[in-house]
Amino acid sequence: MKRVLLSWSSGKDSAWTLHTLRQREDVEIVGLLTTFNDAFDRVAMHAVRRALAEAQARAASLPMWSVPLPWPCSNEEYAALMSEVMARALREGVTHVAFGDLFLEDVRDYRIRQMKSTGIEPLFPIWSSAEETPGLARRMQAAGLKAIITCVDPKQLDAAFVGREFDAALLSDLPPSADPCGENGEFHTFCYAGPMFRAPIAVRAGEKVERDGFQFIDVLPA
Repeated sequence: MKRVLLSWSSGKDSAWTLHTLRQREDVEIVGLLTTFNDAFDRVAMHAVRRALAEAQARAASLPMWSVPLPWPCSNEEYAALMSEVMARALREGVTHVAFGDLFLEDVRDYRIRQMKSTGIEPLFPIWSSAEETPGLARRMQAAGLKAIITCVDPKQLDAAFVGREFDAALLSDLPPSADPCGENGEFHTFCYAGPMFRAPIAVRAGEKVERDGFQFIDVLPA
């Protein structure tokens, strides 16, 4: 039996990874590993409020393993903090950390390098190819996964997409250059419903802001 800690970004790919792992009989999921920007108390990169990530953990019936990151955070500081978490995981019998990566080989290689000396193995349960992500996105939606776009990189996608639902209309409106799952960083999401949760998380859209060259929307508890 694999004892798995799931790297949790609050987005759809993490949520779908959780759903995928729960279909396996050789896996016990022990928690959701989430990094937070300590200055803003939000999920790193996705900029989702801590309260909403904690609501996801409750809806998934799993404990959250929270890692506070300073802002700014150097590579050395990040590595030291993650080393502490991996040491704890090893003490608690964790055998694998699962990631929701899809097809970026450099990201996968980075994860493998970072995990190499920890005594814990990486898992990539939803790894696919760029050609497979349109079908993956449709399978997510067909299974009842619901998510809102929380962040857009305007260099890759029109900023007007921020705040939109991750639904069939979105997939239809995305330009051909954009990956349907946003794997190239075109957009990030917050997943608020799906088969991985006991019940949907009630949310509403808040203020739109531009920060550090990215367009964000503040998702709020409803």
